[in-house]
Amino acid sequence: MDTQATRPGWGIFWMVVTGMLFVGVTALVKFLGTRIPAPQAAFLRYLLGLVFLIPVLGSLRRANFDRTTWALFAGRGLAHTVGVALWFYAMARIPIADVTAMNYLSPVYVTIGAALFLGETLALRRIMAVVAALIGALIILRPGFREVGPGHLAMLFTAIFFGASYLIAKRASASASPGIVVAMLSIAVTIGLAPVALMNWVPPTWGELAILMAVALIATVGHYTMTLAFRAAPLTVTQPVTFLQLVWAVLLGALVFDEGVDLFVILGGSVIVGAVSFISWREARLKRRAVTPPVPATKV
Repeated sequence: MDTQATRPGWGIFWMVVTGMLFVGVTALVKFLGTRIPAPQAAFLRYLLGLVFLIPVLGSLRRANFDRTTWALFAGRGLAHTVGVALWFYAMARIPIADVTAMNYLSPVYVTIGAALFLGETLALRRIMAVVAALIGALIILRPGFREVGPGHLAMLFTAIFFGASYLIAKRASASASPGIVVAMLSIAVTIGLAPVALMNWVPPTWGELAILMAVALIATVGHYTMTLAFRAAPLTVTQPVTFLQLVWAVLLGALVFDEGVDLFVILGGSVIVGAVSFISWREARLKRRAVTPPVPATKV
């Protein structure tokens, strides 16, 4: 019997923990502020996070990839580099709830990209779900009714680049283990961000370095607990739980950072989560290899 179908309680539990950890990451970056430029903050987060690659160094040394795999690693590194820099930029400038809600769009872009570049069938129901998710984004942004600042625009493109990164990772996973794929991403993003970070370097304090090290640690633990959730229960069980991440983000923003509670952000985020959950449910019903990822999977 499939063990994923027999432990839904644990799957939900680990996904709740995952959501809280990723909200913790956003809170730390928010607390970091804007003194350090976004590319430098992202670079330091990945540079400090390289310490977590020590367990896979042996596998990296023994790896022998062809040109196509190396190209996939480079392409994913480029897409994720841009996405990470934009995410750090947005996080320091718009409310945590807005960042969290708009990040839900990444799996939707993955679904669109899978249809355009991987030959995935985009049936009418999935098209309707994608349209619903985009309507959710419009509810959050409300163009014409409020000012759409550079932070919101940065998050729109962040979701696109994270979605592209995930699609490339799916291709790369056919010829490399998950640990290698993650390790190569960390190395590529560190290298990619280095020139931009050095162009406008601001000497960080020990406190700022400690915050970025905590970001790297919590993000790593978050990916591990997310893996535990996927092992315990199918995606159709764990995906709707990601909505709680928006709840934590709203509470954190209001209680810690004195950010107002925007009901339109909650409504729009709910619409997006509902659409992504429906797409995941359809993939499970059709019993095909899932392409649309869970919301946290596209994050750093």
